[in-house]
Amino acid sequence: MNNIIFIGMPAVGKSTVGIVTAKRLGYEFIDTDLLIQKQEKRLLCEIIAQEGIDGFLAIENQVNREVDADHAVIAPGGSIVYSEEAMRHFKETGIVVYLQAAFETINARLKNAASRGVTLREGQTLKNLYDERVVLFEKYADITISEDGLNLEETIEKVLNALRGYQ
Repeated sequence: MNNIIFIGMPAVGKSTVGIVTAKRLGYEFIDTDLLIQKQEKRLLCEIIAQEGIDGFLAIENQVNREVDADHAVIAPGGSIVYSEEAMRHFKETGIVVYLQAAFETINARLKNAASRGVTLREGQTLKNLYDERVVLFEKYADITISEDGLNLEETIEKVLNALRGYQ
């Protein structure tokens, strides 16, 4: 197991679960949204406002496909599944873990999608986005972890057990 890449909707806990998983495994932790902000010297919501969604997705693809890591837990943004090059890179360099939660869970956790840098197209609802992305998350996932009804510690234990079983 070289790298572990968490995918899933915004607010599913990719970074939170990722940091603890990295600590437990002795891996590095990489949040690619922070890499994007560092490269662009702007917040995600500013990039989306200034470049548009397609411009943001191009930047996101470029940054993620260039991640050069070894023994790292990587947490990309939820829209990474639109970037075939980046996802191909992640599939070649690690295990892709889909942190799955019901729409109702995501909706309850996600108070302000725009401030989180969520890429909603004009007229698109969070439910539309959820339905669209679930298909892609399932396509790329090597492992799917359902978080519904679990607390953080239970989710992390479920992830670690699934990774042990995957080797």
